[in-house]
Amino acid sequence: MATSPALETWLRSFLGTHGGVAGTVHEREGDALLLRAAVNIPPPVVRVTETIPKGKGMAGLAWERNRAVATCDLKTDESGDVRPGAKAVDATAALAIPVRGADGEVRAVVGIAFMGERDFPEAEVAEFERLAAALPGAS
Repeated sequence: MATSPALETWLRSFLGTHGGVAGTVHEREGDALLLRAAVNIPPPVVRVTETIPKGKGMAGLAWERNRAVATCDLKTDESGDVRPGAKAVDATAALAIPVRGADGEVRAVVGIAFMGERDFPEAEVAEFERLAAALPGAS
């Protein structure tokens, strides 16, 4: 994984500010999302999420749908949006947030996970999308 210290620093701050216990930043490169930062993600999950194709898992679906993908409980989700590896993360609720470039295309996906089940009302999702747009390098 080609990590980015700047993205990891940003991610740690983002998690701390918003009550997240784990998170990731994947940047789009060609036809894949590449993991650039991970906080509190188990090593086996890091390995299987280093490269994510469009439409696979929460991050790939956020890219494909061009909108945030949420689950109120990673461990019991039956929507098909959550891949088995994500269930190994020590968290419950999660949100995969697309970050768009100036052209409106998804350039990255920020993942944030929380302890405890929770729903994500549309207004909260919109606010997370606005906040994630501050991702370094986002245009």
